[in-house]
Amino acid sequence: MNLNGKTLLLTGATGGIGKLVAQRLDAAGACIVLSCYLPDALAELSAELNGNHVIVCADVSSEQGREAIVSACAGAGGIDGIVNLAGILDFALFAQQEVGLLERMITINLAAPILLTRLLLDQLTSRDEAVILNVGSIFGSIGHPGFTAYCATKAGLMRFTEALSRELADTPVRVAYIAPRATKTSLNDDRVNALNKELGNKSDNPELVADKIVAMLENDSVLEYLGWPEKLFVKVNALLPGVVGSALIKNLSKIKHYARR
Repeated sequence: MNLNGKTLLLTGATGGIGKLVAQRLDAAGACIVLSCYLPDALAELSAELNGNHVIVCADVSSEQGREAIVSACAGAGGIDGIVNLAGILDFALFAQQEVGLLERMITINLAAPILLTRLLLDQLTSRDEAVILNVGSIFGSIGHPGFTAYCATKAGLMRFTEALSRELADTPVRVAYIAPRATKTSLNDDRVNALNKELGNKSDNPELVADKIVAMLENDSVLEYLGWPEKLFVKVNALLPGVVGSALIKNLSKIKHYARR
């Protein structure tokens, strides 16, 4: 897709990756519907960009918020694409996680992109060319202790993408999924960073992830996993889950040390 002149919805626009994606879409000549629940952060981001973009302050986890986003997209003349980037992470032992936070994580990471995509589908299918890009995680393919619910939400997003891609194969809409590994943003707190350091897990700069997201919008790819050896672990876990499981269980005491509240 040539992004110049296209209109795209970006959820989670003010996050560590979102701001960088917005800057790159702006530079490419796209009109962006910038969505986030933080009005000051949205205003600041909009002031940094050159193009004439649309701001919609809305919480994707609420029906009212999603309706506001859909209305803003319609007011922009309809959209040519969605980047479902909004997401939250809670690193903790499952038994210690608050039910309310679990519910919010499931809603924002999984239910919201599904419901928002459904509401915007008519706008997308009316275009000659359109794209839905869901931003998942390597943890959507590898169940990792301490991230149990988060893994579940990203696995669900991956399967949603896969099924919808096949369902819309006879339409102009391309449905794609990108799975970053650990990224150096505020989504990962000090405990996650300490765990990654002790286990020797690498983290990517958000600039790299933003570049990959925009590249996926521009090319015709539908699936991208980021990071090595994480790409290998995804394949091994699909074929021989016991191998990856054994490796993680060997480090379980370390994981629980950082995840325990």
